[in-house]
Amino acid sequence: MTATATPTASTGAAAATDQPMTHRQVMEALSGLLLGLFVAVLSSTVVSNALPRILTDLHGGQSAYTWVITATLLTLTASTPIWGKLSDLASKKLLLQIALVIYIASSALAGFSQNTGQLIACRALQGIGAGGVTALAQICLAAMVPPRERGRYSGYFGAVFALATIGGPLIGGVIVDTSWLGWRWCFYVGIPFALAAILVLQRTLKLPVVRRKVRIDYLGALVITGAVSLLMIWITLAGKNYAWLSWQTAAMVGGGLLLGALAVVVERRAAEPIIPPHLFRHRTVTLSALASVLVGIGMYGATTFLSQYFQLARDKSPTVAGLMTLPMILGLAVSSTVAGRLITKYGRWKAYLVAGTLLLAVGFALLGTARADTAYGLLSVYMAVTGIGLGLTMQNLVLAVQNTVPRAELGAASSVVTFFRTMGGAMGVSALGALMNNRVGHYLAENLAAAHVPAGGALGGGIPDLHKLPAPLVPLVTDAFGHGVGVVFLVAAPFALLAFVTVLFIRETVLRTAQD
Repeated sequence: MTATATPTASTGAAAATDQPMTHRQVMEALSGLLLGLFVAVLSSTVVSNALPRILTDLHGGQSAYTWVITATLLTLTASTPIWGKLSDLASKKLLLQIALVIYIASSALAGFSQNTGQLIACRALQGIGAGGVTALAQICLAAMVPPRERGRYSGYFGAVFALATIGGPLIGGVIVDTSWLGWRWCFYVGIPFALAAILVLQRTLKLPVVRRKVRIDYLGALVITGAVSLLMIWITLAGKNYAWLSWQTAAMVGGGLLLGALAVVVERRAAEPIIPPHLFRHRTVTLSALASVLVGIGMYGATTFLSQYFQLARDKSPTVAGLMTLPMILGLAVSSTVAGRLITKYGRWKAYLVAGTLLLAVGFALLGTARADTAYGLLSVYMAVTGIGLGLTMQNLVLAVQNTVPRAELGAASSVVTFFRTMGGAMGVSALGALMNNRVGHYLAENLAAAHVPAGGALGGGIPDLHKLPAPLVPLVTDAFGHGVGVVFLVAAPFALLAFVTVLFIRETVLRTAQD
């Protein structure tokens, strides 16, 4: 199968040829990419502090809380390798704009949701658009800039990720705390940013388009999605709807593993596989994918359950809860930016991965000691350590892989890292959410028994509104949630430690100074 290059219509853009783009051209195009990335990250973070209020209004419980988040992660995970493969076959700019249009449509629909089922379905559609934006933004950067120079630009990605993570919870908190807006504006607020991103990209992003006959691996996409979905549904429901050791567990786990094995067979035979098996012949790709799964488990858990901790264990408003996570976000923003510039200067990246995964493990272990009455000064230190670990890790795993594979496979290889990171996040949020639900129930039952309060219907199975509970119950509930969230982070710590061990075995190669 041959490929023919079709240059863009621009006459002055260096990107339309194989000549390197100037710094100014890169920054102009990067503005649109970063705006799109901000929108994609905002889609998940803007609801984090608002979810307790949203689910109280829609009469949803802890299971719905988990699924509003994991539905997005599931479709983001499943769609990422498809977007990545398409980017190797068609116009990256057009694909990125299509992903943003999907985001706009799904956000509008989510704002009209009348029950948790509708909200979860819209969030699933939103994940498809967000998956395209997050994968394609990094792929476009890789197509514009050689690996040696990519470090400093990747730092901007980390900073925007942090900004969206800061702004998202704060925007969501302010929206739900403002009576004349209401939580539905959490979904509408990103639409203007997405429209602006489409317009900016149309004007500034000019990449050579490689056109060839597209063969989409539909069967591969189906079995990969099925395997991930089945295992995630099992993790979410096990221990609540049925026992961990039951025929349902055997059927779902067995089915998930069978579909996973089938996916390997399908991908090996496909003409244009969604996840090309030969990529895993590269040691760096294999180890980075494994580390991404382990980092994803903790990364999404941190952003998901910290908001519950501050609202339900410390009785803070959504806005204040967002402000209280600033130490983690600032740590992420500063570390990713500084590390990016140092990587560009010296061409070395492994030390940052090793330090980042170790700090992530330490941060989670420290957060595992958190309780409802833990001093905020200590929590700030714990969150900062966690944020620095994330900032040193996320973008550099992608950079390591991009430096390993040829330019023709940048899309597929980059999406592999994002795929495994979001898959780990989806599985992790489901598993940790189920664990938290179990532990909160256990500790609350203990507290009620110790206080000689009848346990029946204390919370009604939903997300509690602390201001509507009888005063004697409030400290019992906050203590249970504080202890439960602590257990979640304690369980996440070993996964980060395994990521640390994994990156130790990655072989470092000096970053290339030119595109191949």
